[in-house]
Amino acid sequence: MHKPPKARVRESFERAAPTYDSAAEVQRRICRRLVDGLADGLQPGRVLDAGCGTGFAHHLLQARFPAAQTLALDLSPAMLRRTAAGCLRIAGDLEHLPLAAASIDLYWSSLALQWCDLATAFGEAARVLQPGGQLAIATLGPGTFEELRQAFAGVDDYQHTLGFHRPTEIAELAAAAGLSLSHLETAHEVIDYPDFRSMLRAVKAVGANQLGDGRRTGLLSRSSFSRAEQALEARRSAAGLPLTYDVIMLYARK
Repeated sequence: MHKPPKARVRESFERAAPTYDSAAEVQRRICRRLVDGLADGLQPGRVLDAGCGTGFAHHLLQARFPAAQTLALDLSPAMLRRTAAGCLRIAGDLEHLPLAAASIDLYWSSLALQWCDLATAFGEAARVLQPGGQLAIATLGPGTFEELRQAFAGVDDYQHTLGFHRPTEIAELAAAAGLSLSHLETAHEVIDYPDFRSMLRAVKAVGANQLGDGRRTGLLSRSSFSRAEQALEARRSAAGLPLTYDVIMLYARK
């Protein structure tokens, strides 16, 4: 499954850092869901927030594990600069973690792994986890941004969303990396926008507008934009225009 080049992903999140928090309503909901799904009785000494963004999860993890040391790791230095004090900030790639083997008790990642080669990222997660260590990840499934895909389907043949793994594929890749599945669940988070332009701006504001092979490289024409907008308007409800996040949450242990 093709992913955007890491340099382009980093640049996108560097640009999105100032606007991310104002647009990240769904991302915050998903973080809370992932925390709520953690098993009772966990007492990790060292927690890795892998792909921490601006650090929203830090307060949730700190409240859940007040005695733990939190490592906040992200590909974007601009995102890291916005994380809260009280954690160790590390600029790094989830596919090449700058951490020693068996150095982490809880590997936590919310909405970052969809940008990675998942087999490689799971391999790195398994490498840095202590024997018996826990993994909790939220990523996105193939129903994500389905409204945008359908809106553009009659406009052109370009790719307008990332490619996403199915839940079974994610579980299989985790198992292949040596992780033992504890629990997997799926959920849909929907956010409504007043109009098409607001939706596209919000996607860009959280840095989720980068695509792999098959993306449009030129500007969208006015007529193409209008056709996509009209297609999306067919989905309008009293709340506005919906945009779906197909969320996959996986909990495992080393």
